[in-house]
Amino acid sequence: MRLLVAALESELVAFPADLPGFDRLVTGPGKLQATYALTRALDAGEYEEIVVVGTAGAIDPRLTHDVYEVGTAIQHDVTDIDGIVGQHVSLPQRVAIGDGEVAIATGDHFVDDAEAVQVIRPLGAGLVDMEAYAYAWVAGRFGVPIRILKSVSDRAQDDAHLSWQETVAACSAQLRDRIRRDYGV
Repeated sequence: MRLLVAALESELVAFPADLPGFDRLVTGPGKLQATYALTRALDAGEYEEIVVVGTAGAIDPRLTHDVYEVGTAIQHDVTDIDGIVGQHVSLPQRVAIGDGEVAIATGDHFVDDAEAVQVIRPLGAGLVDMEAYAYAWVAGRFGVPIRILKSVSDRAQDDAHLSWQETVAACSAQLRDRIRRDYGV
């Protein structure tokens, strides 16, 4: 059995409630809620794989409104004792996930302005979200393989929250099509 994970129910609106071969988990937004909910789920049951689906802002202008598989997760809203952005005092700077083609920067705030993008982009990420690093870190602690699929909902610039609201249903449909293609369900 696999575990299908999303931060918000709206990111799963195009998915059937009973997807064959998958249990379903909606964690809530942000790193703490993601960590708590996924830890509880993995503590309560065994899964052969975690499959995360959700939306992300594109901070690399080459990324279009498409679905991308994440290969690396970074925290963008932490600083170590030397003031280095993206470096946590006790967690790894990067968590490798797999063969995905893009890195994602995770933070506990919705990125929607050019100044924030200018701070995050040098970390090497093409996407931003609020949960991927937490999911990847928890999966690693439990030794469960994880895939993170993100659909680009906005450009992480001014008024991105409005773009997200307008595109989340279309992103969910893109993600559902990808799951159907990759898993035959």
